[in-house]
Amino acid sequence: MSAYQVLSYWDIVAASVFLLLNAVLSILLNLGLTRTLIVSALRMTVQLILVGLVLKLIFFAGSLYWTVLAAAVMGVFAGREIWVRQDRRLKGFWGPGLGAGAMLISGALVTLYGLAGQIRPDPVWQPQYALPLFGMILGNTMTGVSLGLDTLHTALAKGKSEVEAQLLLGRTRWEATRPFARQALRSGFTPIINAMAATGIVSLPGMMTGQILSGVDPQEAVKYQLLIMFLLGGATGLGVLGATFGSIWRLTDPRHRLRLDRLSGGTS
Repeated sequence: MSAYQVLSYWDIVAASVFLLLNAVLSILLNLGLTRTLIVSALRMTVQLILVGLVLKLIFFAGSLYWTVLAAAVMGVFAGREIWVRQDRRLKGFWGPGLGAGAMLISGALVTLYGLAGQIRPDPVWQPQYALPLFGMILGNTMTGVSLGLDTLHTALAKGKSEVEAQLLLGRTRWEATRPFARQALRSGFTPIINAMAATGIVSLPGMMTGQILSGVDPQEAVKYQLLIMFLLGGATGLGVLGATFGSIWRLTDPRHRLRLDRLSGGTS
């Protein structure tokens, strides 16, 4: 297999032609998306260039300290994304803390499992392996957790009377909120389920495509992609489960009462 093809910045500029065409069409059709498209593209470009420089330094240093620090920064930004994507959020520290905690615990656990059990770099925290893997797992878990929490909080706020009626009938908080938990879990699991169902026939995922372009045998690339998809699915599931049931625990009390006063936009 041949070595990967080195791209110049002019190649990148050429690839942006169709995005610029979309911006022009937005102006002609009066869609109001031109500024958003251009700003998003510029922001992405700057962010990726800076990330590339930072990762190059971290990879060169090969330090556990810098690897952990980079992972922590990634986790903070992902946690914030979970929080801002919810229309109704838990108040106080629980708002950003619950989603971020569920995502980080599941993401770190699954990443360490994949590194130590299957990929086995030496050392196990080698940043060239740990950070890309953690980033992929974090991104997918973030999406699932944010969707699950947003669905749960919205459903509970709308179904307040139904939950309270079940509680008055003697149901526990877990029994009364079970339909809403199922709805939230389905919502959180849907993206990764769709991704797994489409992988291979509809799409060639990024990691597999990157390996093939760099000259890796397609059969070996498939093995790595399967490994990644299984890890992504596991981490997403654990994160969504932890965040959903953690939020239900927070939005009820030991006396099995619904506490929507702990939810921004909710009622007591």
